[in-house]
Amino acid sequence: MKKRLLPLLCLISFFAVLLLNNFTPIVAQLPPQLRQDIRGVWLSGNDFSVFRNRSQVQAAMSQLRQLNFNTVYPVVWNDGYTQYPSAITQKMGIPFFFKGTDGQDVIADIITQARRQGLLAIPWFEFGFMVPLTSELASQHPDWLTQKQDGTQTSISAAGEVAWLNPFHPEVQKFITELVTEVITKYDADGVQFDDHTSLPVDFGYDKYTISLYTQETGNPPPPNPQAQAWIKWRADKITAFMVDLHQTVKARKPKAIFSVSPNYYDFAYKLQLQDWLNWVRLGIVDELVMQVYRNDLESFIAQITRPEILETQQIIPTGIGIMAGLRNRPVSIPQIQSQVQAAQQRGLGIGFFYYESLWDIAPEPAAQRQSAFAALFPNPVLRDISQNTPRKPTFNTISLPLYPKPSLGQRVRGYFLEVAIAGGQPKRILLDTGSAGLRVPKEFLGNAPIRRTGQNIKEVLSDGTILEGELVYTNVRLGLIPTAEPVPVQIVTSRQCTAQKPKCSAKSGVPFSGIVGVNYFEKSLPYNPLRKLPGNLSNGFIVIGNGGSNTNGSLILGLTADNQAGFKTAAWSQQPEINGIPGKRWDSRLGKVCLTINGSSAKNSCNGRMIADTATINGLTQFKSASTAGKLKPGVLSSANALKVAINGIFDYSLTPGTREGFNRWSLSVSPQAELPIFINSGIAFFDKYDVLFDPVNGKQGFRSRR
Repeated sequence: MKKRLLPLLCLISFFAVLLLNNFTPIVAQLPPQLRQDIRGVWLSGNDFSVFRNRSQVQAAMSQLRQLNFNTVYPVVWNDGYTQYPSAITQKMGIPFFFKGTDGQDVIADIITQARRQGLLAIPWFEFGFMVPLTSELASQHPDWLTQKQDGTQTSISAAGEVAWLNPFHPEVQKFITELVTEVITKYDADGVQFDDHTSLPVDFGYDKYTISLYTQETGNPPPPNPQAQAWIKWRADKITAFMVDLHQTVKARKPKAIFSVSPNYYDFAYKLQLQDWLNWVRLGIVDELVMQVYRNDLESFIAQITRPEILETQQIIPTGIGIMAGLRNRPVSIPQIQSQVQAAQQRGLGIGFFYYESLWDIAPEPAAQRQSAFAALFPNPVLRDISQNTPRKPTFNTISLPLYPKPSLGQRVRGYFLEVAIAGGQPKRILLDTGSAGLRVPKEFLGNAPIRRTGQNIKEVLSDGTILEGELVYTNVRLGLIPTAEPVPVQIVTSRQCTAQKPKCSAKSGVPFSGIVGVNYFEKSLPYNPLRKLPGNLSNGFIVIGNGGSNTNGSLILGLTADNQAGFKTAAWSQQPEINGIPGKRWDSRLGKVCLTINGSSAKNSCNGRMIADTATINGLTQFKSASTAGKLKPGVLSSANALKVAINGIFDYSLTPGTREGFNRWSLSVSPQAELPIFINSGIAFFDKYDVLFDPVNGKQGFRSRR
């Protein structure tokens, strides 16, 4: 949002628009429950000379209601200061200057008077991550600031020269989250709004913290070119992840609150401000969008409001266009405002005016003429009701998340690691385990988001003999950028030890516990597979695509569709009895009628085996119930002379010559008279180098697609 628009910025935006293609206007057919036209106005810092007076606030809200406005956006965060008495900033020693003429809380007064008139009041965090370099906040926390590659800490913005809080720094994220939580709680506000400054100029991100974080996660320092695509995406995704968590925090305090964003047009926002707001919309975290289109030329204005991303967004949520009503040094005529409003209305779009004082107090026409013109723009009242603001599901049916070859903690030779954030904590790379169920992490991975404790201590024994113990809790979880639809059970591991039978388990290795996200549907008890609680179609199954044994990322594809299931051959699971507390169907995902041949053993195309495809097992393994099946083979690691083949007729045919490359071709054999099954096979992670593997919990089947 523009506090003091600079001519240079306007010229840059204007010429950028002239380069864009025009699109044929399409009027969106919104469902009735979404057809709540936005008729809003921003109450900026410039307006506080008006709104510090109670009688003027009352008169202003009454007049807006009479002119059939329905939403006001009062600024609450600007120039490094809150516009309301904040306990958060008070503890930091940051002064408060914005009392009303009678000493009143101006924001409380605006919200109260707006509600009396039937207007929604959505507090607006204008400055986002932007802050003056001379502010107390910047002086107290220089480590919170980011910088350009040359060390420069400021940029020229519409609000003058400003510094930027580092949106990737956990303390910065905590500070902004606390302010937002304070506002939504203190005032029981109808929502919160974030504009084009909840972002970061593309030239920034070369501070020590961000360089270290990027290097740790990618293995390379940030590229010198700030517009390198991977570097842009990494930073934009980090901001998106923060917005996902912020959305969950707001909804936890007030589920019906409107989570509003007011960005620049998408191409500019993403490429130059790292603000991927279209992805926010698709993720289901945005309840309304008001895109700023401050143009004098009607043709360029229409070009922006008919762009594909606006056409897509208005099919999903209430969508409006931010229109410039004027500035103190550059008033806007009412004919220009009328033509832009009409162009937006013809396309089914709402309106937000920047800013209140310029509606009629500072304008080229008399106030009465302006007010009459605004009355004509909105001839009929349209009230908004946040009770209709229900949670949304993502608008995509499938999404691909990277599977990293290394965890955040410890050194593991092989594995696929998924980035998971628990209870609003920093994302950690946690071992993806298709052979077990449930999310299990050390307590250090937890953030500050609410946790529901059960007091129930649970125990899990892993296949390598590691015993994990710890409390079962429920909390929100984010997988990559995707939040679970509701809290899921998580085991907070506080103790690791080995069973007596396997004294050399991973707990004895000294390697820190990197967490396990078990995504198998063969749940024996709580906790269950957290993918069950993903929103929308993303919960209906997944596909694991390996990395071919290389050091590059694999992929976890969430959400099965007709397209991404093409080429898979499937085998059925058997259904298991339900367990109380586990949603959906439960399956025995150990595949039956698996044929096994091992040279040197008595297993010669024996087709009575059961098998799991397990990303968390480095070595493949076979367990025989009877020593006679093993023949002359002794338990232990097989040699190259013991070539083996695992197959399901018509589904897959997997051959391996055992060797010494751990995770690639090692295979172990064990004999256990106490075993549940005559022949049990765990194909291990190397199987995923040759096959994409699909898990379908809706229809109870597993799919295999050869990659070679």
